[in-house]
Amino acid sequence: MPHHALEITLTRPATQAELARAVRVMPLAANHDAKRLMTVVKAKNPDRALSRAHHRLKELLPLDVLATHYPAPDGHVVLTIAFSPTADVFIRRAAEQMGQTPRVFLQQTIHRALARHARQEAERLDHALKALLDRTTPDQLLAAVGRTLTLSGTRQC
Repeated sequence: MPHHALEITLTRPATQAELARAVRVMPLAANHDAKRLMTVVKAKNPDRALSRAHHRLKELLPLDVLATHYPAPDGHVVLTIAFSPTADVFIRRAAEQMGQTPRVFLQQTIHRALARHARQEAERLDHALKALLDRTTPDQLLAAVGRTLTLSGTRQC
């Protein structure tokens, strides 16, 4: 059975006592502020790994989002989100009105939101580039981009 790396985001930083109890149930690595955790879960597939982690940790930690750390074979990251009861009812009703399961409804809603964000970001960058080109030549802009990328690359090494 394969292992699946999971990222866990908490609604607030975990206390030392909460982390200590949770580590007794499942191996966890916390980031510096104990609001994001990593674990590895043995399971048949990513869905099962997320379900297993959620089941084991839901009473021990203030879970917000559980996600696979690496994409599944289909290229998608799998998420488990702990919705409030109010949000859950809203999602179920909206999905029912669309004739969809809550899972399909959320998947399509997230895909549309990500596509909208990508379009808006591309438009923002296009607008910024046009504003730069109004004040400089393409050669000067290209040279500045080259310098910036070169400097960024040397700082990351």
